[in-house]
Amino acid sequence: MSSSATPPSGVSEPHRASHSRLGNLWQRVSEGRQIDDLWSQFAADARSSYGFYGKDVDWDEVNQLPIWKRPYPVVKQLFWAMMNKLSPARRVLLLVALVLLFLSGNSNNTGFDLKAEFLSALLFLLLLSLELADKITMKRDLEIAREIQAWLVPSTPPTISDAEVAFYTRAQNSVAGDYYDAFYPLNDAADGGKLMLVMADVAGKSVPAALLMATLQASLRTIATEGLPLGELAIRLNHYACAHSLGGQRFTTAVLAEFDPATRRLSYVNAGHNFPVVRRANSSTERLESGSLPLGITPEATFPSSEIALEPGDTLVLFTDGVVEAFNSSGEEFSDNRWLNIIRGLPNQNAQQILELLMKSVEDFVGATRQSDDITCLVLRCS
Repeated sequence: MSSSATPPSGVSEPHRASHSRLGNLWQRVSEGRQIDDLWSQFAADARSSYGFYGKDVDWDEVNQLPIWKRPYPVVKQLFWAMMNKLSPARRVLLLVALVLLFLSGNSNNTGFDLKAEFLSALLFLLLLSLELADKITMKRDLEIAREIQAWLVPSTPPTISDAEVAFYTRAQNSVAGDYYDAFYPLNDAADGGKLMLVMADVAGKSVPAALLMATLQASLRTIATEGLPLGELAIRLNHYACAHSLGGQRFTTAVLAEFDPATRRLSYVNAGHNFPVVRRANSSTERLESGSLPLGITPEATFPSSEIALEPGDTLVLFTDGVVEAFNSSGEEFSDNRWLNIIRGLPNQNAQQILELLMKSVEDFVGATRQSDDITCLVLRCS
C-alpha cells in the first residue's frame, strides 16, 4: 500500500506546484505587503507625481475655461511637462513608441502590417529601463550622501546632568535640509559645561539643501569652540550663511540654544524659526518667540538672545516646519494648534518616550500620504 498522501481538496501535484510558484512570485514582487498597503502606496505615489508634474500646468489659464473644456489642456500640459523631464533622445523614443501604438490601433485602415504594438511595447520597455538605470545610479549616490550626512549629526544623545535629550529626523528624500545637534562646544558633561542645542532648516529640499546644511554644521561647530555669546555666534554664522546663500535664496531658519545643567538656565536665539515649545510640569506651555531674521538674508541682521529657567519635569520641544505642515490624504494640515494640544497632554515620561509619542501622533495623522518636507524634532527633558 502506498504511503504517499493525495493533495488536499483534490488538487493535483502539478497544479499545486504551479500555485506555489505563483505565490512565491507574488511574494517576491510585493515584498509580502497586503493589497491595501500596496494600494495606499500607489495612491500616495500617484498624488506625488501629479503634484510634481502639475507644477508646470498653467492653472490660471485652465481655470478660465468652462469645466467641460478643462480636461484636454490639463492632459496636454501634463504630457509636455513629462516630456520636458526627458532628454531629447528619450523624447524622440517616447514619441516613436506612441506613434507605433497609434498605428497598431489603426492597422486595418493604414495597411500597416508590422507588429507595431510589439515594437511599441519594446520601445516603452527600453525607455523604462533607461530611466530606471538613471534612478538606480542616482539612488546609490544619494545613499552614500545620506550616510555622510548621518555622520554630521549625533546618533546617540549626550549625557546631561539631571536632564536628557532625544532627537528624530526623517528626510522627505534620501537627504535632508534639516539639521539638529546637541554637543558640548568647550567641555564635556563631566566638567559641567554648557550644552549647545541646535535646530535648523535650510530653505529648499534634497541635495542643494543638504549641501548647505553640511557647510552650516561645519561652520557652527568651528565657531562654537570660540566660546562667543549666543548673539555674537549667530552674527558670525549669519555672515557665513550670507556668503553662501545665492543672494538670499538659500537662507536658513535656526534656533541656537545653550543649556546650563547646573542652573537649568536656557539661553537661546531664534533666527526666524518655528517657535520652540516649553511644556511645564503643570501642563502649561510657553513659546520661545523671537523676531530675528533667518540666517543668510542680510549681513546687517542682529540676533538678540533671551533666557528662560527650566524646572524639574519641564520639557523643551524643538522642531522644524515639516512637523506642523504635514498633511493627510484629505489635504488637511497637521497644524501648530494640534501640535500644541498634543504637547500639553504629554504624559510624565522620559525624553525618548515623549519623542516617540510626538512622532507617532504625526505619523498617525499623515497615514500613507507621502511627506512634503523633512521632519525633525528634538526633546530636552529636565528631571
